[in-house]
Amino acid sequence: DLMLEMFIALVTFLALSVTAAITLSLIFHDSRQFTKMDKLVLVPIADGSEEMELSIIIDVLRRAGAKVTVASVSSNLQIDGSRHIKIVADQLIENIDNNIQWDLIALPGGMPGASNLSECNKLIELLKKQKAEHKLLAAICASPAVVLNKHSLLGNEATCYPAKNYIDQLGSKYIDQRVVVDRNIITSQGPATSFEFVLELVNQLYGPDKKSELAKQLVL
Repeated sequence: DLMLEMFIALVTFLALSVTAAITLSLIFHDSRQFTKMDKLVLVPIADGSEEMELSIIIDVLRRAGAKVTVASVSSNLQIDGSRHIKIVADQLIENIDNNIQWDLIALPGGMPGASNLSECNKLIELLKKQKAEHKLLAAICASPAVVLNKHSLLGNEATCYPAKNYIDQLGSKYIDQRVVVDRNIITSQGPATSFEFVLELVNQLYGPDKKSELAKQLVL
């Protein structure tokens, strides 16, 4: 009888162990599937970046569920915005893994922020890779002209901050609209168009239902 009880206990233990292992495997598999579905967004910032634009881009995309990484192109995590508001990035762009597959790279504007972004070699490499892989690229305010156009990263149509020097840089590409979508490249004009801009980014990443849901939450 003792041997039988020990045998039954052993079988029960093995059965429970197998069940636990299968359960953990399924949980891990589901977790990996969820992670794979996350939208990865890179928002580079620099000294002189426009605070309203970068804050609205980061905030609304995180509300949508995107995993947003804010990367400083300077040697410090903290940047001094165009209106001298201090912003702290998640990491330095030099430490960004080149193999990450970004669903979107979104550039705030502001001056001299856009110029500082344009002079960052690592960022330009990432932007060129993004375009070559037909992934989403977005820029607002001065950045469509000062960053994307300067490095031949625009398509056929774009908008930017409606000042003559930026419009002249875009030339025949310029369209006087608050937000312009040219295939995988989205551009916009300035601080007051930031919500329209980021909601279009949400639309591109998640679809119109999520865009409408967020617009309602934000009372837009």
